[in-house]
Amino acid sequence: MTAGSTSRRTPRTVLVLVGCVVVLALVCLISLAVGSKPTSLPQVVDALTGRPDAYLATVLDARIERTLLAVGVGAALAVSGALMQGVTVNPLADPGLLGINAGAAAAMVSASVWLGVSTGTVASAWVALLGGGIAALVVHTIGTAGDTGASMVRLVLAGAVVAAVLNAYVQAIALSLPRHFDNYRFWVVGSLGDGGLDQLRAVAPFVVMGLVLALLCASSLNALALGTEAAAGLGVNTTLVRTAALGAATLLCAAATAAVGPIAFVGLAVPHIVRALVGLDMRRQLLGCLLVGPIVLLGADVVGRVVLRPQELMVGVVTAFVGAPILLLAVRRLGRKAQA
Repeated sequence: MTAGSTSRRTPRTVLVLVGCVVVLALVCLISLAVGSKPTSLPQVVDALTGRPDAYLATVLDARIERTLLAVGVGAALAVSGALMQGVTVNPLADPGLLGINAGAAAAMVSASVWLGVSTGTVASAWVALLGGGIAALVVHTIGTAGDTGASMVRLVLAGAVVAAVLNAYVQAIALSLPRHFDNYRFWVVGSLGDGGLDQLRAVAPFVVMGLVLALLCASSLNALALGTEAAAGLGVNTTLVRTAALGAATLLCAAATAAVGPIAFVGLAVPHIVRALVGLDMRRQLLGCLLVGPIVLLGADVVGRVVLRPQELMVGVVTAFVGAPILLLAVRRLGRKAQA
């Protein structure tokens, strides 16, 4: 990219990011207004700036916690997805590639059966975080051992194998002990309904560490996109960069999964949206993902609260419905590029 094109893109990127901030603020307000009993935006603004009645104050407190949790989880999943796609140079990669979701699910089932841990608690968040982290560590160890030229292929295969084994374990427990599965089945779909500040506080340190590590890796990931040999020629320690980026992706995805359960397609779809808005520079992508991820997840959560009112559709189901068409469009676009 030339200096001229870079200077032209920078003001556009700033405008895009400012626009994303505005949209995120609007979606947050809508999230505070929408629920089983709708509240108008003027009422929400008055309540936030004045003294609401006791009922409205209680409702808003719950919605504020839910909104903050969605912002943190959405940002973590989106950045994690961008890192995975950048490291593997695979636009169809997502955080589940490392088996994090399967590891978290297996840990949750085990803790529920043998330790009596319930979902939606701080203890369950730590259990899921530990399980996801261990699964990612096993996949990373297997996938990156030996010749680095084939490590990305082995990483995908190792992730598929580990996830298959862990999912089989979860199914075996669920079929053998259906009483425990009733407690687990709501968490595994991915839901913000039972989440709050306790879950956010439990995973916040890991999210912050993952985001800081991701931003430190951004410039080197730009060089890595040129190819391993080219990046090494530019003085980049490719092994260290891949390990750090995968570590950041693991921290972010495991923390998000621990907080609200596995949520599909956010980590896969959001990086595609962001690249269309800000270009291929990984630094801009990560900043964009910090904003677009929460917008997408909060938007999906709002839709889930509306379509079955007064009941609600879990956010993991909504993101799957929305993300599947985006995945198909991405595959078709990649197919056209390959034929060109």
